[in-house]
Amino acid sequence: MMNKHIRGLVIAVLIAGLAIVGLAPNSFASAQPQTIEEVLQAMQSERREVTRQNQEREERFRREQATQEEELRRLRRQVTEAEQEASRLESLRNQLDRELEELRATLAERQGEFGELFGVARAAAADLNENLADSLISTQLPGRGDDLSRMARSASLPTIEELEYLWFTMLQEAGEQGKVVRFEAPVIRGDNQSVRESVVRIGPFTAFTDQGFLVDRDGTLRYLVRQPGGGAVRAARSVYNFEGPGVTRGLIDPSLGTLLGMVVETPNLQERIAQGRGIGYAIIVVASFGILVALYRWLMLTLTSMKVRRQMRSSTPSSNNPLGRIMMAYEENRSEDLETLQMRLDDAVLRELPKLESGLNIVKVLAAVAPLMGLLGTVIGMIVTFHAITLFGTGDPRLMAGGISQALVTTVLGLIAAIPLLLLHAFASGTARRLGQVLEQQSVSLVAEPEDQNR
Repeated sequence: MMNKHIRGLVIAVLIAGLAIVGLAPNSFASAQPQTIEEVLQAMQSERREVTRQNQEREERFRREQATQEEELRRLRRQVTEAEQEASRLESLRNQLDRELEELRATLAERQGEFGELFGVARAAAADLNENLADSLISTQLPGRGDDLSRMARSASLPTIEELEYLWFTMLQEAGEQGKVVRFEAPVIRGDNQSVRESVVRIGPFTAFTDQGFLVDRDGTLRYLVRQPGGGAVRAARSVYNFEGPGVTRGLIDPSLGTLLGMVVETPNLQERIAQGRGIGYAIIVVASFGILVALYRWLMLTLTSMKVRRQMRSSTPSSNNPLGRIMMAYEENRSEDLETLQMRLDDAVLRELPKLESGLNIVKVLAAVAPLMGLLGTVIGMIVTFHAITLFGTGDPRLMAGGISQALVTTVLGLIAAIPLLLLHAFASGTARRLGQVLEQQSVSLVAEPEDQNR
């Protein structure tokens, strides 16, 4: 029984030794224990080694913990010092703010009325600088507003030199407004090329060369995209080329360039017609055709009337006028009885009347169609306008301008076409009606004269 217990203990020790050898192969790599004593010694040696390593780990952990605690204490000291410094700086800032307010109050007290005076001077410098930026005089005298801008933005008191410069610039601007000056300046042409040209300036109102008027764009002179009409360019050229004593007429823009700038935005006749689009061009074609027909028929009726008058003064019939042809019909049928002769002459008059009224119905129809076409263009333009309102709203009126322009331009074109067509139709139809009455009167006279002679 005892032997069994000893054998079991030995087996357990061997198994534990093998486990220790498996866990620490480096320790037993040189020699494997062979006996129980060697196994026990190896286990004790390994236990001492593990104990030593654990002690070293604990010692290293304690050192690291001590280091971290020291670092934490150092960081806390730094935070405390930073908070104290922040408090000190806050107190210093509050103290400096109080001192600054005291200094400002002292400065305002010592300045007295001079502070208000210098404030007015800075405001005057700002206003004058704004006026100089939009003045034509600055294109001749650039850079005048730099010192004024610095003076207006400065928080310190202006110097004597700055006040004198403000006074001098005011007087200079006032004096230049009453002068007509010629000077050299860069001018931007229509092809965006800058060339140096001789410019004539009339005060702050107008500047021009011999090619036309100029406008100021950000301190640079530029030709108008479209020059004003009505002889304005001719008047400007006359002033530009004028030399010697005397007076010449010129043109100025009292709005300081606003009216000249609006010339570019004002469409000319061709652009107005183009706003009517297809309907507008169709109205022009109809009006042109109707006016040509009406003028042609009026001219022919006038010539026919002249021929009829000459025929009335002659007893020899001619075939080149209606009255002559009626007289020839009378000569051919004068042997007939009175009733037959009257019928023959009436028939001759009726044959002449359609010739006299030829083409007048076309003119009348075109005079009625032209305003209807204008009304059609008006409806189409309003449809375009409402479509733009549906898509973009009413925030920007320019989006609706195209449709409104089409509506109004086509209406105007229709009325312009109808008025001359109606007048020409009235004149031509009146001439034709008078000729018809003359022919009827002459035919009756041809029948009545022989009857009176027979009596």
